[in-house]
Amino acid sequence: MWIWQQPLSLTRILDWHALLFPSNQAVFNPVIGGKLRGDEPMLVVSGRLDKPIVHFTLDQSLTQFIEWFNQSRKQADLDPLVRAAITHLWFVTLHPLDDGNGRITRLLIDLALGQAEQRSIHFYAMSVSILERRKVYYAILESTQQSGLDITPWLLWFLDTLNDAIQHTLNIIEQTTAKTQFWRRVDQHLFTTALTTEQVKVLNRLLDGDFSDGISSSQYQKVANVSRVTATRHLAQLVDQQCLVKTGAGGRSTRYVLALLVKYLLPYAIDKY
Repeated sequence: MWIWQQPLSLTRILDWHALLFPSNQAVFNPVIGGKLRGDEPMLVVSGRLDKPIVHFTLDQSLTQFIEWFNQSRKQADLDPLVRAAITHLWFVTLHPLDDGNGRITRLLIDLALGQAEQRSIHFYAMSVSILERRKVYYAILESTQQSGLDITPWLLWFLDTLNDAIQHTLNIIEQTTAKTQFWRRVDQHLFTTALTTEQVKVLNRLLDGDFSDGISSSQYQKVANVSRVTATRHLAQLVDQQCLVKTGAGGRSTRYVLALLVKYLLPYAIDKY
């Protein structure tokens, strides 16, 4: 049975936690891996301090969560992406561990998405997009936790972030493919030894999109760590070799963009010029 097919259990969650906080690192981190937080049963309560209302214990809630996670996988009327969003919100709200709740939550999301896609590996990571939106993440999480049973804003945020993660990965794949094709075309039209290490470095930076408006001579100096004269000579060579094209009115406003060899691969890179 594949990993994504195996049912979730408390033991599995605690095993993940033990891997995050191994016992041989206890000196540096007091968190004990593989254990729920607190020595006494954790109570979820509300009301006055002298007259608390006990809603449920942490153990009971975790059991309910795990049962739901396993049963909901076969629930035909529950969209698998919505299931992943609910998984995230539910577990991080329970917060059953002393530390590492966020990381375990992301593992659970990966498991839920893996079950939806019926594969153990996917090429996008929500954690990257969540980190980039960290402030908004905490704000929507707190707002949802305090708003009762309506989790619609949370679902919208989760799905938007998931879409951003997938699009980010697609952009990386597209960029990597374009770079590979670019250098393959360079190999076909030029001898690679004709380009210096500094020229290759600058071309890669341009392919990475670091200079969306093109690179100037002074910027080339800094990136390549060469003198002004060498930068001018290198750029002239790249223009002659049809790797770059000049833009601007001349002088200090002159910039150099990828051209000709790239037109077969990234037409948008030169269309605007």
